[in-house]
Amino acid sequence: MNPSGKCILFIDEIHRFNKLQQDALLPYVENGTVILIGATTENPFFEVNKALISRSMVVKLEPLSKEDIIKVVKRALTSKEGLGEYNIKISDDMIEKIAELSNGDVRTALNGLEIAVLTTKMNSDGFIELTEEVLSQSFNKPKAMFDKTGDSHYDNISAFIKSMRGGDADAAVFYLARALNAGEDPVFLARRIVICSSEDVGMANPQALVVATSAMQAVTMVGMPEARIILAEAAVYVAKSPKSNASYLAIDKALNDVSKKDTGTIPMHIRNAPAERNVRIWIWPRLQISA
Repeated sequence: MNPSGKCILFIDEIHRFNKLQQDALLPYVENGTVILIGATTENPFFEVNKALISRSMVVKLEPLSKEDIIKVVKRALTSKEGLGEYNIKISDDMIEKIAELSNGDVRTALNGLEIAVLTTKMNSDGFIELTEEVLSQSFNKPKAMFDKTGDSHYDNISAFIKSMRGGDADAAVFYLARALNAGEDPVFLARRIVICSSEDVGMANPQALVVATSAMQAVTMVGMPEARIILAEAAVYVAKSPKSNASYLAIDKALNDVSKKDTGTIPMHIRNAPAERNVRIWIWPRLQISA
């Protein structure tokens, strides 16, 4: 709190505050008593109250680049506040390996580096040598930046569909693997392939819809982990198929016409025949008087 009575309030993971708690901050933000800084790993436009968002500037922080991670690791290896007091032997290739394993997270890089140093014995030359084997044991497997309930869910599914639409089978399988690795529902993924087979492949290869629906049925019956093979086969088939969105465009234009225009009546020559016979019988006299 400064002498003027104002303060800077930093709230980490602000999306964990419920609506009432976020609303309680609003009057103090409005009158300037509080300079609010909120941090969140979720999309703030979905998770933070619109009233707070409208009074804030949203800044997106990107993951650190590989080059940034390398600079931090090198500084940690030489700094007294870091690991400078240890006799560490590590090649540039292994430093680059640390940057790759950290996946843009400097905390992961430093934690893994520290574990590698503290758990490795000195060699006969008096050095702690950090090899690829040592690093692989000191780092967790790279974390997939994917949350099946968050923005990354929609981003990954969008990339999966657009890869199939664009004919890139390798990319389609890659984004399929990301989704499965994050625990995505395989039936949901199968449905997306079915939709793509009709919306994007369409009449250019009607067999794609048959393959996709068969795959969805097989996925339902088989389940994971074998379902991954079925999904990959269907995704590759749809990606490699020629594309036509003629049916998609046609039905949307027709729906627009019938919902917004006077489309008249059905021509007589294509109406239901039994209905026409009933009309003719209805206008005939019910009684016939003989002479």
